[in-house]
Amino acid sequence: MNLLLAEVAQATQRLAAAGVPSPRFDAEELAAHIHNVKRSQLHTVPDADFDARYWEAISRREAREPLQHITGRAFFRYLELEVGPGVFVPRPETETVVEWAIDAVRDMDVAEPLVVDLCTGSGAIALALAQELPRSQVHAFELDEGAMRYTRRNIAASSDRARVTLHAGDATRAFEDDRSWDGRFDLVISNPPYIPLTEWEYVAPEARDHDPQMSLFSGEDGLDTIRGIERVAARLLRPGGAVVIEHADTQGGQVPWIFNEEGGWTDAADHRDLNNRPRFTTARKASL
Repeated sequence: MNLLLAEVAQATQRLAAAGVPSPRFDAEELAAHIHNVKRSQLHTVPDADFDARYWEAISRREAREPLQHITGRAFFRYLELEVGPGVFVPRPETETVVEWAIDAVRDMDVAEPLVVDLCTGSGAIALALAQELPRSQVHAFELDEGAMRYTRRNIAASSDRARVTLHAGDATRAFEDDRSWDGRFDLVISNPPYIPLTEWEYVAPEARDHDPQMSLFSGEDGLDTIRGIERVAARLLRPGGAVVIEHADTQGGQVPWIFNEEGGWTDAADHRDLNNRPRFTTARKASL
């Protein structure tokens, strides 16, 4: 075992003691980041090249600063995104939401799908859809100027940037000042804030202390933004168009009821993530 691997083993113990959910992975990822190698190449780093900044990074992670804030990057499906303080860090569970959306749009057999991503944050969802639906036009809404600094950079770095349009504004009022978009979209997708204000103390430190508050909390029951997005989706979608919206696993019995027949919806259903937890709701705009 070389020096770096020995240090990684000690770092893993420190991170585990601090309650970090994936201590070994994070210790290795930080070692790879600091030494500019892949995780699989840690054993190739000569002892003389060990960088003491590794322990600075470990101390930050030990204090529950998000791994992605330390490395400055987050991976989402086939993307590498720039992230940091001021923007919501995309989570792996959202990849399942995007996968459903991609399959749904492909099944529509639309030549040039029109998609809107509400509460886009880093742009993860919008850019993944643009990348994997190569003839799509994707619009993305974000209200937080701090988050949009990252969104703009991620879009600019994408080879699909010409097909992604960023709008500064409230997701629950998307295109309210331009009704020419009403009834035109094939898909509305969102990973909105959905944590009840009463649950603040139970949120993981990485999110509670570092993600923007407006990307996390939404009213007493956590559903205020989702209710607003339901109204927007009902206006923007064409008949037969689909909406997919992420929510907390504890909200699986509530969100489908928001997309009810009286509101012009059909096929409202909840879906489970890879851990078999109810994680997102889908529905279709009823045909005329």
